[in-house]
Amino acid sequence: MPDSNQDQVSQTPAAHDVIIVGGGLAGGLIALALHRHAPDCRFLLIEAGRTLGGHHRWSWFETDIRPGARALMAGFALNGWDEGYDITFPRLGRTLPTAYRSLASAEFHRALMAELPAEQVMLETKAAGLDAGGVTLADGTRLAARRVIDCRPFKPSKALSGGWQVFLGQHFKCETPHGLTRPVIMDASVDQVAPHGNGAAYRFVYVLPLSEDEVFIEDTYYADQPKMDADVLKGRVAEYAHRNGWKGEVIDQEAGILPVISGGDFNAALAEIAIPGVAVAGARGGFSHPLTSYTLPFAVDNALAIAGLIARRPEVTGAELAAFCKRRAKRHWGATAYYRMLSRMLFEAAEPDKRVVVFEHFYALRGALVERFYAGRSTWPDRLRILTGKPPVAIPRAIRALFSSGKPLNTETPA
Repeated sequence: MPDSNQDQVSQTPAAHDVIIVGGGLAGGLIALALHRHAPDCRFLLIEAGRTLGGHHRWSWFETDIRPGARALMAGFALNGWDEGYDITFPRLGRTLPTAYRSLASAEFHRALMAELPAEQVMLETKAAGLDAGGVTLADGTRLAARRVIDCRPFKPSKALSGGWQVFLGQHFKCETPHGLTRPVIMDASVDQVAPHGNGAAYRFVYVLPLSEDEVFIEDTYYADQPKMDADVLKGRVAEYAHRNGWKGEVIDQEAGILPVISGGDFNAALAEIAIPGVAVAGARGGFSHPLTSYTLPFAVDNALAIAGLIARRPEVTGAELAAFCKRRAKRHWGATAYYRMLSRMLFEAAEPDKRVVVFEHFYALRGALVERFYAGRSTWPDRLRILTGKPPVAIPRAIRALFSSGKPLNTETPA
């Protein structure tokens, strides 16, 4: 931890208006929104790692972010494709017209460090304790604050149900141009088999053409356990590249295990992580899409909402901010109930080898419906349309899943 950063932090009471703990997507965007929209706010962003954002790639459809909120992402160098994206299934291949965006965490870090005041970001700094009056660092240093926002990673809870999305992606520098002009958001024509012969699983490959001769290939599958065999996934990525005739070297790699929440007692889950007077945001606070695990659109909305509140009401207390974020979390949980129901239908009602058929059915629907689905804004006609037609699941199993609370979320530490 740089001594210079420590020297710049005053130890007087309420030295900071806001301390944000966790410099991932949610925390970084909150800091950026405060910097732009509440310029008088004395905030501090604390991150345990060496860089903001970790080692990830976030992607989203252009329509996922409301037009009035897109300016927050201005300043980041994004990969973008305005000509749409492709999907591939055993019996369906299609190009949908929605523009797509992607942001690498290295660019997230670079842009934030260039825009945020250096004295308001602390890297390689671990927070040992959070409370309504500030943050205690691992070395015992006490940082006082009027408000504290907890943006640390998602914490699994036995109060929640669901599974996990497991993925590993590699960035290839190809020897020759790869020939892709659009992202392949979902290629589910691959074998639907989980690692180590654990039976069928919904699996797909995700491909982003980052430049004429660079391509990002990610192998993804849904699992009951938060475990990954990186060597197996690396082999799958290599096989996919070989199948497409792409030769070259791997210049970067990322991997992750994300929760896919299908139900549970959200109030109990919030109570497990609650610290009196401390606000919670990001995936830790439940702000993700239950079925796709997308987080960026919700992180943008939250960042602007928090910054807007502090700009309008500079006197707002930490307890009031915590209550504000909790209300937003509960509204989000209520608004995404339909997607949790679909998750239960997929993983409890559909036979493992038929899960791909469920997604194939969905992607045959109208493009505007798909857009609203990813944005978490499906209309009631959308919801009915998704569930109509020849069901790819048995009716009795579907009814049981409809009224089920879901499979308990495995709370082992992701490996």
